[in-house]
Amino acid sequence: MPIEHAPFSKPEYDRRIAKTRAAMQEAGIDVLFATDPSNQAWLTGYDGWSFYVHQGVILGLEGDPIWWGRIQDANGGVRTVWMADENVQGYSDDYVQNPVDHPMEDLAKRLRDLGHGRARIGVEMDNYYYSAKAHAVLLAQLPDAKFLDATALVNWQRAVKSEEELAFIRKAARISEKISTLALERAEPGLKKNELVADIVHAAITGVGEDWGDYPAIVPLTPSGDDAAAPHLTWNGNEMRAGEGTFFELSGCYRRYHAPLCRTVFLGTPPQKMLDASKALTAGLEAGIDAARAGKVAGDVARAMNAELAKVGIDRGGRCGYPIGLSYPPDWGERTYSIRPTDETELKPNMTFHFMPGLWMDDWGLETTETLLIKPEGPAEALCKVERKLFVKD
Repeated sequence: MPIEHAPFSKPEYDRRIAKTRAAMQEAGIDVLFATDPSNQAWLTGYDGWSFYVHQGVILGLEGDPIWWGRIQDANGGVRTVWMADENVQGYSDDYVQNPVDHPMEDLAKRLRDLGHGRARIGVEMDNYYYSAKAHAVLLAQLPDAKFLDATALVNWQRAVKSEEELAFIRKAARISEKISTLALERAEPGLKKNELVADIVHAAITGVGEDWGDYPAIVPLTPSGDDAAAPHLTWNGNEMRAGEGTFFELSGCYRRYHAPLCRTVFLGTPPQKMLDASKALTAGLEAGIDAARAGKVAGDVARAMNAELAKVGIDRGGRCGYPIGLSYPPDWGERTYSIRPTDETELKPNMTFHFMPGLWMDDWGLETTETLLIKPEGPAEALCKVERKLFVKD
């Protein structure tokens, strides 16, 4: 076993495979085809920027998983997965972006050769990386198989982190602290936004000490002034200006594991409504952290936070958090439970989530957030150590 190529121990991968197979059996799935690159990495260790072509992991109820993808990416497979080389299989480059022949034709043949031509096959129907065309080709090529929706089946197995995973998330948190502090310190009138983001990215990839930085699943989000009313704008070449607030939504990343952190800086004297909102938001975060305990539910966290915002007349609504860990673009969330009043998912020790109650108003925005770890006892632990407040620079 070339386990030295993979970031985790063999017992850790055995644990993951066993959990996934138990979920497969409960769902009545004989063989799973997982296309989400985060799920591929979690099951096999595969790590490469190849998710723009069709690829995935074939996991049956017995034997080691098979990583399947483009033939040239198979070279990356044998260098990153924990399985033996024969469990890395590639399809011809002739299939790539070919309007006549589709990679799923190759996958269907492999599934038939493995004895799965009449199997109950689980596929991730609602996933960025599994297209309608891919599903249509599989249906046509495997008419005797039954296809079941396995969306988020693996994702749910990832919700409770192992100690090995938590070690990586803590490394990511140190990088998040570094880049957030740098952004707050460097922000000043006249500084071009792209130059600031360049410094942030350089610091993130440099990492902390021996812990090098990986690319995050989301690029730095750094809108200023009126633009901060929108949550997902990136940056431009404009100069930062006095009289404007800028939020920094950032995450360090270590070996694909994230620990998002958001802080806001105002250059000059902020309006009173923004100061009041920031104080309420900080109080809401602290109330939510206290409510985030093993045995409670996700909705308890949201309700505790919303109660503090309501005291200053803010009815935020929507969700205010999501699970995080291992991820690839375009999202660092795990896409399972949500921190919102209606979610009754039980919180368990070693769950990690981004507590993200951003405020996006008509002409300004404010973000103060934390990555939280559910502890066996007591309130959640905030993994990053940056003061919770609206930072003001006169």
